[in-house]
Amino acid sequence: MCPQEEPHSNTPTPPTAVAAGTEAPGPAAAIRAPAGRPVAPVIPPAAARQGSRRRGGGLLPLAGPPPGPPGPAGAAYALGRVDASGRIIDRSVTGALGWRAGDRLTLTADAGALLARRDPGGMVTLPTRPRIAIPASLRRRCGLHAGDGVLLAALPGQDALAAWPLAVVDQALRAHATFPGDEGRRP
Repeated sequence: MCPQEEPHSNTPTPPTAVAAGTEAPGPAAAIRAPAGRPVAPVIPPAAARQGSRRRGGGLLPLAGPPPGPPGPAGAAYALGRVDASGRIIDRSVTGALGWRAGDRLTLTADAGALLARRDPGGMVTLPTRPRIAIPASLRRRCGLHAGDGVLLAALPGQDALAAWPLAVVDQALRAHATFPGDEGRRP
């Protein structure tokens, strides 16, 4: 803080003299100290700020979580939702598998999991809009209802798409992971 800006000073500061016909200095101009010497600006020019990067050319890295165990090679994940007609719509996962409209799929379900595989003899055809219609019997078998969220995983090595209800994902996480504040507790 400059001496002229002291908030609790009892002595008035003399005004800075400005020559007739000139304007008072703006914020980028040097400020005159009481002794009449110029004070350098606090903010460096833009050219100096651009040179503040590391020698390697990039910015310093941000802190992040430690890397976890690697997932299946090439796997792509997404969150989806079962619509009122029992369909799951997600373009990113079917795109990662290279599935196209007209591809035939075979769907199987187990307790808490649904698996779709590309199969020329499959009973389900992938429509123009990338969505997978799940028959009601399979939805019941894996506990899927309209509005349920699902974790989708594209497994390119198996040419398959897996879907798990978020309730199943939550149970698996609680059984095998420790959450902050839950140390020592089990569901």
